[in-house]
Amino acid sequence: MEGNTQSKFNRICVFCGSSSGNRKAFSDAALELGIELVKRKINLVYGGGSIGLMGLISRRVYDGGCHVLGVIPTALMPLEISGQTVGEVRNVSDMHERKAQMAKQSDAFIALPGGYGTMEETLEMITWSQLGIHNKPVGLLNVDGYYNSLLALFDNGVAEGFINPAARDIVVSAPTAKELMLKMEQYTPSHKHIAPHESRKMEQPSGYPAPPNPP
Repeated sequence: MEGNTQSKFNRICVFCGSSSGNRKAFSDAALELGIELVKRKINLVYGGGSIGLMGLISRRVYDGGCHVLGVIPTALMPLEISGQTVGEVRNVSDMHERKAQMAKQSDAFIALPGGYGTMEETLEMITWSQLGIHNKPVGLLNVDGYYNSLLALFDNGVAEGFINPAARDIVVSAPTAKELMLKMEQYTPSHKHIAPHESRKMEQPSGYPAPPNPP
C-alpha cells in the first residue's frame, strides 16, 4: 500500500465485539482502523473471533499483510468463530488468561465500540496503567460519539474526587482511526502510579502479566 509509514508500535491490541452493532458506521470504523494499522505496518492482537467487528478488522489486517494473533478461551470458540479462523489463533483456559496474554503481546490498546466485554477489557487496561503495571497507551475509537457517556463518567469521577486529574489523561480518544493513531503515537504518560515502584516487582497473581521494566 502506498504511503506506508513505520509506527513506533509493533503490535496493537484491539478490543471489539462479536457483534457489528446496529449501524454501518461501526463496521466502517473497524475497517478504517484495520487500514490504518496496515499503513503503519502494525500487527494485530485481538480476541480471536471471526464474526462481528472482530472478524472485520482481523481480515482487513491479515489481507493487508500484517500478522494477526487471536487469543480466545476454548469455551468461546463455538460462539465467536464461524467458518475459517483468521491468522494465528491461541487457545487459552479462561478470560483472565486471555486478557493477560493480549496485554503481554501488545504495545498499545484500542477499543472499538462494543458491549460489556469490550468495556471491561478496556477499563482493566486503564486501571493497570493507573497502577503502573504497564505504561502503554489506551485509546477509545469514539465513533459517532459512542463513548461520550463513558468519557463523561470519567470526567465526573475527576470532579467528584475519585479519579486523579492526571490519571484522566490515561484515556486517549478520537472520532476517527487516523486521528486516534496520531494521538497515541504522541502519547506520553503524565500520571503518577498509585502503587510505589517497588511494589511492581512483586510476583503477579496467576493469569496476570509481569510488570514491565520501568521506562
